[in-house]
Amino acid sequence: MVICINTLCKAPGTVRCMTSPAIAEFIDAAGRRRRLVVRLDDKAGVPLYEQLRAQISVMVAVGHLEPGCRLPTIRALAITLDMAPGTVAHAYQELERDGALVGQGRRGTFVADEPPHSEPLRQRRERLAVAADRFAFELRQVDLAADEGHGLLEEAIRRLASEEETTAG
Repeated sequence: MVICINTLCKAPGTVRCMTSPAIAEFIDAAGRRRRLVVRLDDKAGVPLYEQLRAQISVMVAVGHLEPGCRLPTIRALAITLDMAPGTVAHAYQELERDGALVGQGRRGTFVADEPPHSEPLRQRRERLAVAADRFAFELRQVDLAADEGHGLLEEAIRRLASEEETTAG
């Protein structure tokens, strides 16, 4: 899965220019490697730490970064974004202060269990339970066995994963 927040890289010399987004890896709550896509603009008039903070905050709020996800280390993200580690640390500190992230020292920085401004985990599970009920009802309507339904669901999940990899590449 690719999660897009939008980066700059150094052009030859000292001038920064907009290029392809920077991609940093992170670990989701299930332990899978994911990619975090970040785009920053140092000519925007908004401090870089604030741009980074805002983009991560939005991804947490909409559920692209789920509770328990371990974000890239400060050093790794700073290298990927070609910025000072203190800038990334400042963004992470602001997100911790806002309650979106939880720093766990050497273990890393994680998305909070119940981040502010995001759909609570309980509501997310309820929404998925309703979707599962709807799917089960549809299976019965067309007289498909549960095994066939599981197969269709697994196929859909594989198709989505393949599309995400294609989009990321």
